[in-house]
Amino acid sequence: MKLAIIGTGNVGAGLGRLLAAKGHDVTFGVREPQSSKVASLLEQVSGAVAVRVKDAIAGSDVIVLAVPWEAAEGIVKAADLDGKVLVDATNPIAPGLELALGYDTSAAERIAGWAPGARVVKAFNTIGANNLENPRFGDENATMFVCGDDAGAKAVTSQLAEELGFEVVDAGGLASARLLEPVAMLWIRLALVEGWGRDIAFKLLRR
Repeated sequence: MKLAIIGTGNVGAGLGRLLAAKGHDVTFGVREPQSSKVASLLEQVSGAVAVRVKDAIAGSDVIVLAVPWEAAEGIVKAADLDGKVLVDATNPIAPGLELALGYDTSAAERIAGWAPGARVVKAFNTIGANNLENPRFGDENATMFVCGDDAGAKAVTSQLAEELGFEVVDAGGLASARLLEPVAMLWIRLALVEGWGRDIAFKLLRR
């Protein structure tokens, strides 16, 4: 699968490295492909390349948006995402570790509005980047919640999450991102404020 990872922070770099190791064709979309930071990242990701964001998106079938929320609008509006699967891994965090959006909309829905031709899916936002490599906790695999209005795009995203070892739960249409983004904020609060640490994850249990 041809994947464009937009963002080289902990989530973007981690997903790119792990998915490249699974045999996917990974391209990082960056502002400065020749920077030392990007060169260092590419040394860690076998077979990956880095190009400007526009070129990464044009040459890929699936786009993973893993940038700070304040950067998302400019990137999305400047790109041709028509027909692309766009996996939104962002969280709309405001100063003070508060939600910048909520209740009547979500980051994922805003992104879908900025890119009306994209097939937007929310995923990879409810767990810390440090757990992407190993989502196994004891005898259980961590849950990865996925939501979106396009069944095919959700299937592609679910496949990627399952390859990484997550138990995937379809949380419904894209409006469910209004619920998943607060779940991410709960993870952040438990990990960073309440002292649980980053080695935690959510698990949906069934009886």
